[in-house]
Order: sequence, then C-alpha cells, then structure tokens
Amino acid sequence: MATLLTLRDISHSYSGPQLLDKVNLTVSDNERISLIGRNGEGKSTLLRIIAGLVQADEGERQVALETGISYLPQEVPTDLAGSTYEIVATGLEDLSGLLVSYHAATQAVMQDTSEQNLDRMAEAQHALENAGGWQFEQQVEMTLSKLSLDPDERFEALSGGRKRRVLLARELVRQPQLLLLDEPTNHLDIDSINWLEGFLSSWNGSLLFITHDRAFMQRLATRIIELDRGKLTDWPGDYRNYLRRREERAHAEAKANERFDKKLAQEEVWIRQGIKARRTRNEGRVRQLQAMRDAFRQRRKGQGEARINLQEAERSGKLVAELDNVSYRWDDTELIRDFSTTILRGDKVGIIGPNGCGKSTLLGLLLGRLEPTSGQIRLGTGLEVAYFDQLRASLDMDKSVQDNVGGGSDKVEINGKSRHIISYLQDFLFTPDRVRQPLNALSGGERNRVLLARLFTKPANLLVLDEPTNDLDVETLELLEELLSDYQGTLLLVSHDRSFIDAVVTSTLVFEGDGVITECAGGYSDWLREKSARESDLPGAAAEKSLAKKSKQKTAVSKLSYKLQRELDELPGAIERLEKEIEALHAQLADPELYRENVERVSELKQQLSARESELEQVFERWEELEALGGME
Repeated sequence: MATLLTLRDISHSYSGPQLLDKVNLTVSDNERISLIGRNGEGKSTLLRIIAGLVQADEGERQVALETGISYLPQEVPTDLAGSTYEIVATGLEDLSGLLVSYHAATQAVMQDTSEQNLDRMAEAQHALENAGGWQFEQQVEMTLSKLSLDPDERFEALSGGRKRRVLLARELVRQPQLLLLDEPTNHLDIDSINWLEGFLSSWNGSLLFITHDRAFMQRLATRIIELDRGKLTDWPGDYRNYLRRREERAHAEAKANERFDKKLAQEEVWIRQGIKARRTRNEGRVRQLQAMRDAFRQRRKGQGEARINLQEAERSGKLVAELDNVSYRWDDTELIRDFSTTILRGDKVGIIGPNGCGKSTLLGLLLGRLEPTSGQIRLGTGLEVAYFDQLRASLDMDKSVQDNVGGGSDKVEINGKSRHIISYLQDFLFTPDRVRQPLNALSGGERNRVLLARLFTKPANLLVLDEPTNDLDVETLELLEELLSDYQGTLLLVSHDRSFIDAVVTSTLVFEGDGVITECAGGYSDWLREKSARESDLPGAAAEKSLAKKSKQKTAVSKLSYKLQRELDELPGAIERLEKEIEALHAQLADPELYRENVERVSELKQQLSARESELEQVFERWEELEALGGME
C-alpha cells in the first residue's frame, strides 16, 4: 500500500493544554479512517492541519508527490451564490471561469440558436480548447451526474443537504487521492445519509472523516483513530471492534494508574520518615520519586463522564394525544393525509422522514399548537412539555453559558434541590472557565450541551426533542440514550441518527411520501425490516417496470418478431440478476475487513462493479430499443 500522508510529532495549541501533543499518523491509499474524540479535543484542527490549512506549532507534515487532498468543512458557507455548475466548477480553480462561460454559452444556444449566441459558444469553446480544458469539462459533467445534481439549480435556493452534496461535488471534481470530511452527515436526513454511505463506500480513494453517527462509522470505517487528551491512538478494524478494545484499554489504564498511585504513596511515606531514614537515604530512590512526582503532575486527566438527570413533573393522564383521520395542508401541498394514531403515557415515539416532509408540523399537531385541515385531535390532561428545539431561539449567543442556563442566577432547582450553577454545568462537562465563556466562543457540540442543560432544569412529563444529537460526541450520545431509555414520561423524538432511534424509541412514525405516515413498533431497523417484508410480496423494481411497460404497450410489443419478442421477455430477468450482483458487490466493498486483509481484492471488486453497472446500462438501453421497435407502426 502506497503512503499518501505522514504526520510526525505534530503539536499544536491555542491556549491551555496542547490540543495535539506529538501526534503521529500515516494514511495509505484505499483506507477509510474515522477520527473520533470528544467535543473540543481538536479533531477539526487536526483535519485542517492535514489539509494544509493550518500550520502546526511543531512537527512535520509530509504529503506524497502528486497526492491531491480535498477538504469538506463542517459548516456550509453562508456567502456562496450561483448555479450548481458554477459552484462545482470552482473546484478546478484556474479553469473555472472558462468552464462556466462555456456552460452558459451552450445553455443559451439551447434556448436560442441566434448567430450571436452561436458566436459566443464558439469563442468559449475555442478558449477552452486552447487551455486544454475539455477533460475537465467532462469531469464536472460526470461528477454532477454521479451525485444526481441539476447544474442549473441555484445554490442559495437548495436545502442544507443538497448544498452539502454540491460542496462534496466541488471537492470530488479535483479527483483527490485523499478526501477529508468534517461531520458530513450533520443536518442530512436519513435518505441523504444512506445515499452518502453508498457513494463513499464505492468511491475510489482514501477517506478520513469525523463523525458522531455510529451507524455511518460502522458501515464505512476500516480503521478508527481516537484523539484523547492530545494523544492519537490507532485502532484497526471497524467501530464495534474499537468499542471492545477501548473497554479493554480503559480497564488496563485504570489498573496501571492504580498501581502507580499506590507505589507513589508508599514512596512519599518513605521520604517523610524520621532523621535515621534520611541518613540512609538512597539517592537513586529519591531521584526515582522525583520522576514519579513529575509523571503524576503531567498525567492529563480525562474530561470525566457527563452526568445528566431529567426532572420529571407529576404524571400526565394516560392519554397524551389521539389523532383521528388528521390531514394538514400548507398552501397546495398536503403534508399529512388521513393519519390516525394514539400516544399513551410512557410511549417513546420516533419521527423520521426527509427534510421538509412535515415532521415539525406533526409535532405541532401532536402538541395542539396547530389546527388540522381536517380530522380530529384529542389531547390528554396534565401535560408538562419541555421542547428542545424551542430553546435554540431563546439562547443569547453573547451571554455566558452560566447566564443562558441559570437566567442570571447562580443557583438552579433540580428535582426539588438547589444546586450551584457551576456544579450543575460540570455534569454537562463544562469546566468553571468554560462556564463563563460566551456561547459564540463554543463549538457546536458544546452549544447543544448548553441546550440540554437548560432543558433539563424544566420539570416535564412530555419531552419533545427535535434533532438533539447534532454535534454531540459519542459518549454524551450514549449517556443521553441511557437517560431517555429510563425516562418514565412520554418522549417525542425527531432524529436522523439511526442508532439513537433504535436505542431509545418504542415505536416509529415514518413519512413515506405524499403525506402518508406509517407507524411501526420499534425503531429505524425494525421499520426497514417491515418495509422489506412488505416489498418482498411485490415484484422487484425491474419486474414492475417491465410489467407496466408491457401492459401499456401490449399491442405494440406483439408486432415484434418471435426472436426479438423472446429477447425482450428475457430482459427483466437479466436486469434483476445484474441488480442483485451489483448489490452484492456493494456489500463486499462496504466490509471493513476487506481493506485490512485483501487490498488487491478491493481493486478487483471495483472493476467488477464498474463492469456490471455498464452492462446494466446497456441492458436498459436495449430494452428501450425493443420497446420502441414494438411501438412502431
């Protein structure tokens, strides 16, 4: 395996302890590496150093000759405007102006073949030829096609998920050997996350990404690197393997520290013995004690574990909400159609669906804050609601953490007991100096912990969480899962985190399009199984297409010769076989073990995948040809 990038003894800090303390890292080709660690540990800083955007205080960064590195940051820039084609073309820098001019000229000719437009296109074509830019024009077109992007859509009018896809295309058009992604799934819906997983699993290059999405990490990562207290540790294998080995390491580290502390205590007793002991003091032993004291002082403590407790109000009535054939229309769009459900005290309900489908609207109906267009809603009694999403708007970014949570007071009331605000916020991993920082100086994950801290000061028997997991580190996510699983009240949860939904909810409401909401017992994985079982009773997608076309063109098809008719009849089976082979190849390429144990096989499988996809495309084309022939008079 060829080495693409090497970091040697990289150290970096902004203030306080070193974010990176003599970090070493090697990235080879065909690797998919996940970088994990708690919020504020320096993961994004390390990614920017790898990208060459930040100069480390110390150490060496070495990139192999002709290795291209592309970096997709966590935040979508707010000042980008233009067509999708224009944004993607900027990835090619010097040629972007020529590419954009040629694309605009060709679009103008498609609208109007006037002499002026034709002259403009000829000039743009000549300029592109002189710059040797044809292959790059094809790169842009191919990348847009692979990512299913409309080149003429306005970037500023796109959803957050589509914008991230455009920015990914801008980096991919450079054809990098190493792609760096910082929280690529943030604010994406589940369909978009599934698409991104599939795309990246078959992408031909090395990948280094930061994510707190455990399902995303499990599917993609062939290696885990963890940044903890300035040190980088390496864990070959997938996320599950990392969890097992991390537990073993934590146990071994605790035992080693226990033995060290015991010996240090014994040596401290010895050095403080009486005058007689001092006369016979072993100077070598004294020097060893001094070294142990230095080691103890330099041992950096971990952040500790978050301790989060929910305040529960008096129990609500047994019924929380009952919806009977409820529909809700916004202008000409029916967001919810003929939906009925009953939510009882203690239910934990997940709500999933694409961005913009109406999940927040459904929450408004369930809470009685919106009136349905039709149908009946009956709400329960004694409901004390705590709504996570509402608190975002009430946060003051210029005020400190303490003032945002305590409202200016240095005390908070938790389960009937008064606690000092600093003590309470330490449960959410805020150090005393961080408590006094304004919110605009915090990371996204820290701001979400502020929201949780504020939310849990409010007694509630109905907890509404709208995307609570964004930017939270894995350990805080796991703690929140445990907390919500033990919560005795009712929970309504909107989330795109599949692992989180599976761990917490008892039932799931799924937006399946055209205002239709289905309800299933269990979480996201249970819904997938239920959906698969429903679809298994139906013909496959290819067979459905074939039957639909046959029914519409039955008369026309009969005009084909016996030989061509037989060929046409066999095509659905060929399509189904190829689709299954492609699916199997994708599954093999998504297996982390493959990249560790048989790298040569990776290239072979990717070639097979490309060949099968090309063959499938040819079969579809032949199908269309035969259908057209059959339809001719």
